[in-house]
Amino acid sequence: MAKASLDKKPFDVATMFDDVGEKYDLTNTVLTGGLDRAWRRRTRERLDLKPGEKVLDLAAGTAVSTVELQKSGAWCVACDFSQGMLEAGRHRDVPKVVGDGMQLPFADDTFDAVTITYGLRNIHDFRAGLREMARVTRPGGRLTVNEFSTPVVPVFGTVYKQYLMRLLPQVARVVSSNPEAYEYLADSIREWPDQEGLAREINRNGWTDAGWQNLTFGIVAMHSAVKP
Repeated sequence: MAKASLDKKPFDVATMFDDVGEKYDLTNTVLTGGLDRAWRRRTRERLDLKPGEKVLDLAAGTAVSTVELQKSGAWCVACDFSQGMLEAGRHRDVPKVVGDGMQLPFADDTFDAVTITYGLRNIHDFRAGLREMARVTRPGGRLTVNEFSTPVVPVFGTVYKQYLMRLLPQVARVVSSNPEAYEYLADSIREWPDQEGLAREINRNGWTDAGWQNLTFGIVAMHSAVKP
């Protein structure tokens, strides 16, 4: 399989995720050693959602993240480009909408908060995606972006890169319904901007006061911002 590029073809990405939907939740739990659950909880806590608020969970996949957000009492909708991923989460009782992150099917100023978890890398033009998320968020509304990032402990970072290059694809071959997709994901993680670089992009594309919190030594960074 070819190395990943940040210049992604939308149809190819949607097809790839259609193929992994069946075992997506299991694969994520195995590949992260169960840390995915804690990361989802931290996202809900960081957004500080209130009952009755409207929340967009973009790139929601099987809607497991949406269910976590819904524990706050907020009204949450799962939106994803891959119909197959949403179908794999059909048993989860949350609203689900198929939508392109660069052309969201929602009106201006609809949501009090928007979040995207490990999906910003997969939007064809992630900067356009950030601007589109800002469009559908009310002034003063919040953004939280969870993405794989750059480990901040040098020795740990070396081990992590070896995991991405060697172990992750091998584990995915055992537990995933489309292991080649995880080779793409490993490549895209390595090409992604670091914490400071992504904060700059967020601030340049519809948001302000972007900052971040590292999770698990920077394997994941949780960026937050506000719509001016």
